[in-house]
Amino acid sequence: MTVPTPMPLAAIILAAGQGTRMKSDLHKVLHPLAGRPMLLHLVASVAELSPAHTVAVVGARREQVEAAVAPHGVTIAHQAEQLGTGHAVAQARAALDGFDGDVLILYGDVPLVRAETMRAMIARLHADDAPASVVLGFRPADPGAYGRIIADGDGRIAKMVEFKDASTEERAVMLCNSGLMAVRTADLWALLDRVTNDNAAGEYYLPDIVMLAAADGRSSAVVETAADEVAGVNSRAELAAVEARWQAARRTQAMADGATLLAPETVWFSWDTAVGRDVLIEQNVVFGPGVSVADGATVHAFSHLEGAKVAGGASIGPYARLRPGAAIGAGARVGNFVEIKNAVFGAGAKANHLSYIGDASVGAGANIGAGTITCNYDGFGKYRTQVGAGAFVGSNSALVAPVAIGDGAIVAAGSVITRDVPADALGVVRGVQEVKSGWAAQFRDRMRARKAAK
Repeated sequence: MTVPTPMPLAAIILAAGQGTRMKSDLHKVLHPLAGRPMLLHLVASVAELSPAHTVAVVGARREQVEAAVAPHGVTIAHQAEQLGTGHAVAQARAALDGFDGDVLILYGDVPLVRAETMRAMIARLHADDAPASVVLGFRPADPGAYGRIIADGDGRIAKMVEFKDASTEERAVMLCNSGLMAVRTADLWALLDRVTNDNAAGEYYLPDIVMLAAADGRSSAVVETAADEVAGVNSRAELAAVEARWQAARRTQAMADGATLLAPETVWFSWDTAVGRDVLIEQNVVFGPGVSVADGATVHAFSHLEGAKVAGGASIGPYARLRPGAAIGAGARVGNFVEIKNAVFGAGAKANHLSYIGDASVGAGANIGAGTITCNYDGFGKYRTQVGAGAFVGSNSALVAPVAIGDGAIVAAGSVITRDVPADALGVVRGVQEVKSGWAAQFRDRMRARKAAK
């Protein structure tokens, strides 16, 4: 097979469906999968192919989609009436005016299509037999109402038919049409101009271009992929099923990359979670977006991390919460029921129990005692707390920001610190303890006598 000269590429993503089965005010393709809108998963995969244009065809709630894709250089085309997939693709024609190259046609509610699969479709489009179009096919366990593809052993398509229009014999075929296609612009627009709505649904079907090309003596081809890759989302139940498949694959990848997951089915990753080698992740851990965990760190059970960086050898949890802006240094420890937000922990620093540390920097080797909090918000503004290297903050202390605890300083347990504590100094704020001998026994006697008199 000759190696073709790469052609310019455009992608058309269909996202005009009403999504009524989601029963949501949020556009269907913007519902999150692994912490990122479904549509943006697809946009990111397309971006790996460096397309000249990416066009999203939208209908209802177009403003939501437009806002979501604007930072990613995606053009919006509007389909005012939903008259079928062929009609939807035609709405992108103006946005691609003057473009001459290959076009990938994708679906915003089919978010897991890999860049490798898209490349395979384009490569097949430029094979020696020069198919008029390439269709992405799959073989689901239950083909249900999918359109069917009748093809020969070399993948050349003899017929494509929608389920509503298929005969009993055609419905028995297991190879199904995902709806995803690759077509050259010169063929796409000319064939779409000939598509009619003379069918059971009265719609303009995109797959009809395959049979129109066949009538001209030009065959099309099918490329097959796994059913999971082209799983569509039309309801919240289907979204949950796709999420489960994505999570299962991500867990497998994490373990293949050298992490240990004690109970893989209980660990939930986000789309961008980065986990190093020899990381130990215990049961029931949730990673929100923006988390990286370096080699050799441990995340104990029932911890929740989001927007946080964990350095090598650090220990998080159990029952810890790292919020956005948390940066935990090498060998540092964040223990049970400790919450860290927008705070940096130096190497070897530790907060082992029942603390809130927000808008702060904690120096290397410093110790934050149980029950300590940084009072970082006065109802109007946020303020920072600085704890120096090697400092020791005693249990049940409140550090009222802005305030600085110097290197090696000690804050006595139970203190409310409102002024800076210099390096190597002791900061203590307590009332004078008073002891009254025998008072407790006298109190009990009085209370018993009062109770007996009733």
